[in-house]
Amino acid sequence: MFKRIQFAGLMLALGLLAACSTQQDRALAPEEVDAQALDAFFQAQFDAGLARAPEFKTYLGLLDDLDAYGRWNDVSDDARVADIERTRNTLAELRTRFANATLPERARVSYKFAEFVAENSLQQAAFDDQHYVFTQFFGPHTDMSTLLIGYHKVETVAHAEAYLRRLQSYGDVLNIHIDSAEQRAAAGVLPPAFAYPVIIETSQGLISGAPFGAGEGDSPLWADFAAKVDDLNVEASVKADLKARAKQALLNSVKPAYDRLIGVMTAQAAQAGPDDGVWKLPRGEAYYQAQLANYTTRDDLTADQIHQLGLDEVERIHEEMRAIMARVKFEGNLQAFFTHLRESDEFYYTNDEAGRQRYLREATAFIDQMMALAPEYFGTLPKAALEVRAVEPYRIETATGAFYEPGSLDGSRPGAYYVNLSDMRELPVYQMETLAYHEGAPGHHFQGSIAQELRDVPMFQKLTWYSAYGEGWALYAEKMGKDMGAFTDPYQDFGRLSYEVFRAARLVVDTGVHAKRWTEQQAQQYMLANTPMTRGDIENEVRRYIVWPGQAVSYKVGMLTILELRQKAKDALGDKFDYRAFHDAVLTNGSLPLSLLAEQVDAYIAKVLAD
Repeated sequence: MFKRIQFAGLMLALGLLAACSTQQDRALAPEEVDAQALDAFFQAQFDAGLARAPEFKTYLGLLDDLDAYGRWNDVSDDARVADIERTRNTLAELRTRFANATLPERARVSYKFAEFVAENSLQQAAFDDQHYVFTQFFGPHTDMSTLLIGYHKVETVAHAEAYLRRLQSYGDVLNIHIDSAEQRAAAGVLPPAFAYPVIIETSQGLISGAPFGAGEGDSPLWADFAAKVDDLNVEASVKADLKARAKQALLNSVKPAYDRLIGVMTAQAAQAGPDDGVWKLPRGEAYYQAQLANYTTRDDLTADQIHQLGLDEVERIHEEMRAIMARVKFEGNLQAFFTHLRESDEFYYTNDEAGRQRYLREATAFIDQMMALAPEYFGTLPKAALEVRAVEPYRIETATGAFYEPGSLDGSRPGAYYVNLSDMRELPVYQMETLAYHEGAPGHHFQGSIAQELRDVPMFQKLTWYSAYGEGWALYAEKMGKDMGAFTDPYQDFGRLSYEVFRAARLVVDTGVHAKRWTEQQAQQYMLANTPMTRGDIENEVRRYIVWPGQAVSYKVGMLTILELRQKAKDALGDKFDYRAFHDAVLTNGSLPLSLLAEQVDAYIAKVLAD
């Protein structure tokens, strides 16, 4: 899973991001003049949008504006309404000025991409009141602390002062989110009952330990701030003053807000009903269809169609699994083999530091192996480094089993493949190889880093994220590993199929819960019967789908689309087909909506045929 900090309405808040246009001394052709005008338009939107998104500036590693570095995004209702109107006006201006302009292909792709971003943002904004504010999986109660701990650098006293300002206003911002959660609850938009204990426990953990008194050791925010200040090369008295003020901010701003959140969530937990799917929400059916369109970047797929696609794919993958069972001479049916994989100690490392370090070391070796093969199959390779890391203790309870976080734009922070090592029984060894390719290379790291390193394209093509493309690419990357000669061990290859069938089963389960009114137990039973995933992993995953409707279907829809486009290119080009050129066509325009990706592959095919 590709993970960014969950900024509410990120693209909506930023507007259409842009690239800087370059000045040329030579006379420009008409299409170049129009392209420069479009770049200038995007640049103006970028400058204004970035000024409204101080959190995103921090995420990007832009520390020059110290005022912004000490602020949070404006999450008020007034700001949200203004963002919607601004996006609507920007889209109208884009179409008025450039729909009929003479643009080179590069700029035409940017125009279509920008148009899709704005349209999609407006469509999603119409259902903003149906979203859950706080869940066991995401929400501002963890996102805010993650921004400070993971991304707020303290290289100078001024940076520490900015951190302090964020701590001092932390409570004000969190309270706005709590207000929203209360308003939505009053309108019938309540997260499922299972979410509340985790939200409460996570919130309690953030205000446990020093300087709050309860608990042992230091609280996460205090430990982070104190460590960053201690690393500064300044007088001890300056460090002491900064720490004293941080303690006051934590006690007077952070703690009261979390205390309120815990109280509100405790009260809401008593109101939460037994139903799980978003069909229960006031506009649940329309909201779910909008989420499917958002996460697949397609508006031609219904819940019933996606459900059937999942059933068909599960059946196909099971046949490939049975072939591997025969290869390893396992006697029994597929479900018995699933049980064998779940319960046999040989498929798990020890749940201690030695087992954790072994997992990290061997996952890194798989990525190194893939990087050595990559030049044969990829024309463009990422410049950014990639690290395999254990999930940090402060977010280990809310983190998924594995995810990728991209590096910074300036290259100072590498891309990171994170593994949640809290329970090694949730990390089967036979899935290690496919997981490394999905989250690392050639999966999310290739897609995310290559996008960020693109030149002469608007910034939104580097940073916009559509799940069908990004997660579809990562699942495709697992299959690509097989095509590149990896997965020589049959159990690792079964692990690849286990992840693919897991993503296929998601099509069935997501639509089952949200459109067919399946219970959480029905969803879990389907996953247990049709995938080898562990019971604990299945429980967490199903609960993720329940609070994040539609996202889980994006993986398989995206993968199938890329595979269909690859086969189309192979059929059309024959001996002229080249993996490196095909992957360049897919990877070198950013996280495209699938319809626009198909156009780019068609253009690649036409160009090769014309040569």
